[in-house]
Amino acid sequence: MGIFSFFSKEKKESLNKGLFVTKQSFFSKLANAILGKAVIDTEVLENLEEILLTSDVGVETSLRIIERIKKRVAQQRKIETSKLNEILREEIADLLISNGAEDKPDFELPSDKKPYVIMVVGVNGVGKTTTIGKLAFQFKKAGKSVVIGAADTFRAAAVDQIKIWAERTGASLVSQGMNADPASVAFDALTSAAAKKADVVIIDTAGRLHNKVNLMNELTKIKNVMRKIIPDAPHEILLVLDASTGQNAIEQCKQFTLATDVNALALTKLDGTAKGGVVIGVSDTFKIPVKYIGVGEKMEDLQVFNRNEFVDSLFKQQD
Repeated sequence: MGIFSFFSKEKKESLNKGLFVTKQSFFSKLANAILGKAVIDTEVLENLEEILLTSDVGVETSLRIIERIKKRVAQQRKIETSKLNEILREEIADLLISNGAEDKPDFELPSDKKPYVIMVVGVNGVGKTTTIGKLAFQFKKAGKSVVIGAADTFRAAAVDQIKIWAERTGASLVSQGMNADPASVAFDALTSAAAKKADVVIIDTAGRLHNKVNLMNELTKIKNVMRKIIPDAPHEILLVLDASTGQNAIEQCKQFTLATDVNALALTKLDGTAKGGVVIGVSDTFKIPVKYIGVGEKMEDLQVFNRNEFVDSLFKQQD
């Protein structure tokens, strides 16, 4: 089976549409950067560095990409500017590989972990609740049984929204309402999932970036309580970031990785933003694989991140 066989035409179209604004901005800047230039020189590389920075790839990642291209230019002497797209494409794909990005079939779950426990973290407003709902939809679509734990108990709206998503997707919901102990909700959710032999449990958590010590203590308490039911839970700590916030998403990632052991990222709201480069920057900066990307409003528009398809779409010229 080829690595692209599980990436349907509809998903490719959705991804292309979701990255349209980023591509439009990036390629218009790139065209100006090489205007009148036959070969890649110092000026072209300086312009390229600025383009990467303004596309929210990030300082360290942009410099790393530029250095790698400089080495290629030094080795091959004269490289035509017409080759710049191809070179950039290769370097970005290599960076994503080195940072743990893998191309996997959609919404797979490890066969030896049942239920598979996902704890979702992130600040309010990044699309955390919507991401949980879309994850539940995709897992249900893949034939998996899903339990959602409404452990963001500090906002009545969060509990209400999760309830709506559970009803829409057919997932089971465990909730104790507003102001309940989040760890208690997580405990009940895992107990219920274990009893039902559910395939996956998704635990929502409070979307607050308050004092790091308090955040760490709260998330640690939730993890410790879950391990009374399933010793190696949570299997995945998924940090949801809003791609449209650019460098602010990188700062949020910094804060949450200090507070807990994040091992997967979801980048939402890639559609409608020119800041799609943050997917590359955040993965490279923190060496945490991007697992999911949101490229539209529909439930189907949450995709498992596919490094090759992402790079192909990013560098595909508009027809």
